[in-house]
Amino acid sequence: MDIIKAAPEKKHADYYQLIRKRIRKWLKSKKGSRNTMAEYLMIAPDIFHLLCKLSADPDIPFAQKKKLLAAIGYFISPIDIIPELVLGPVGLIDDIVIAVYILNEAMNKTSPEIIKRHWAGEDDILVVLQRIIKVGETFLGATILEKIKKVVGK
Repeated sequence: MDIIKAAPEKKHADYYQLIRKRIRKWLKSKKGSRNTMAEYLMIAPDIFHLLCKLSADPDIPFAQKKKLLAAIGYFISPIDIIPELVLGPVGLIDDIVIAVYILNEAMNKTSPEIIKRHWAGEDDILVVLQRIIKVGETFLGATILEKIKKVVGK
């Protein structure tokens, strides 16, 4: 039983470290060091970690878990609106925005305390979510953001 639990946790931790490593490397590059989205990109691993923790939390309703798992799938899928394979870490912006909309819905349908207890990021998760929701249109454009809202049920 412990082996089964350890394997997914390690897999998530590995992906978390992989994202963080790629972003750090890119931020040291000439292109990355000038990018205005850097602070948001560094939140991506923490958002991914939160999605994983919440999807395994027994206090999260099944309907919300399905959306959280879909967001995890979107994060790791090479096919999405802004592909990381083509644009590097900048391609995580759509992943972050989609995850934030799903996390915001989960927070509204459950206790914010559940979300907070799994947050590994430095800033208050409520502030982070609101900040990303506010700048989502700036990063993605109104048309893409509307498509995302339709997909996540907003």
